[in-house]
Amino acid sequence: MNGEERAKYLTHILNACSRFIESGSIMNADTALDYIAHSASPDGDAMQRVATYVSEGLAFQMLKNLQGVPKALSLPRTLSTSEELLARNLFFQLYPFLKIAYVITSHAIAEAMEGEEVIHIIDLSASDTAQWICLMQRLNERQKKLLLLKITGIHENKEVLEQMDLHLRVEAGKCNFKFQFNSIVSTLANLDLGSLPVVKGEPLAISSVLQLHSLLATDDPMVCSTSRNTPSEPMNQKTFGEVLGKQNFNLGPDSSLLQLSMCGSSQKMGCFLDGLSKLQPRLVVITEQESNVNGSSLTERVDKAVDFYVSMFNCLESTVAMFNCLELTDSETVVKRNILERTLLGEEIKNIVACEGVERKERHEKLETWIPRLEFAGFVRVPISYDWMMQAKKELHGYGNGYKLLQENKCLFVCWNDKPLFSVSVWKI
Repeated sequence: MNGEERAKYLTHILNACSRFIESGSIMNADTALDYIAHSASPDGDAMQRVATYVSEGLAFQMLKNLQGVPKALSLPRTLSTSEELLARNLFFQLYPFLKIAYVITSHAIAEAMEGEEVIHIIDLSASDTAQWICLMQRLNERQKKLLLLKITGIHENKEVLEQMDLHLRVEAGKCNFKFQFNSIVSTLANLDLGSLPVVKGEPLAISSVLQLHSLLATDDPMVCSTSRNTPSEPMNQKTFGEVLGKQNFNLGPDSSLLQLSMCGSSQKMGCFLDGLSKLQPRLVVITEQESNVNGSSLTERVDKAVDFYVSMFNCLESTVAMFNCLELTDSETVVKRNILERTLLGEEIKNIVACEGVERKERHEKLETWIPRLEFAGFVRVPISYDWMMQAKKELHGYGNGYKLLQENKCLFVCWNDKPLFSVSVWKI
């Protein structure tokens, strides 16, 4: 089989395997995993690598009813602090997504806060100093009156916040800013917005980079949807060969959109966004993954995850090839790619496929579902300006020709070959 044929073959069998698991046909699911193992590879092309992680997630789904085996295999896996920081750093290096998010955030905040002597920023995803170093440099160019920059960082790991505080103080000294860093050790789900050190009337901005979706895990969507063990088509009476021979599966409508309209937004999410609006921020900048892997159906999640992550792996492959031509040896960049895929992207895929309820943290949804949530909480979109767009385009230099920026509905999408992968949106009250 050539690459295109193998991709179709793997997509087909992954779909069949997930449907077998949903129907309780474990023997057929096991046979499907055996077929996948012969074509998937962690060192193959993008589809082969994605299939490797999806199949691991499916295998864990089959083991979940057992008590001892998942624990003995340490599934699901949680990254250590050092692994998390390394993965985040590699994601920043090998993809342009965070760079673009940081540029838009820094330019939007700098413009909104022009002329202010005190600026307070709440970072809902505090872990990366690069975002705020970019802002400090921008403020240093524009703000002549700035006396105090305050950043309140929220992260569940105290060590991460301590490192941020240390590095940002050094950078603030270079810019001659008075600087205050408030560390809040908490998850978003447990965060008490009312206890944040916000001074009434103080110019406030809020940044959330790839964090809001985690709140969707606090309200199990299975409560307002049919059980995941109710398949859209009975399969337990069919053999693996019979299902594999079918050319089309009639998937139901997009379940996350149905959940939004039928069940309303997540209760926790609604309360959290209401709480943000009560803080009266001058600006809120939100970056989220432009995928839809929050369905209750395992089969749907597998299909959506394969579609999204194959594009992610493909553009990563393109970047690695580009970097090889510019500066690094082939072995070095391949090692970096493998680490990023294993510690971050692969773990995301396995969480989407293997986990249910509050354990499933990777509940990404498209911007079309975030817009009504934010508007219901009283937020209004701020258009991405031409200047912000031009600055963001500069960050694509060196990443190949496959990346594109798309403006739609006053928001910015970072695309790979016309497929939106991440969105950046700016909001005000």
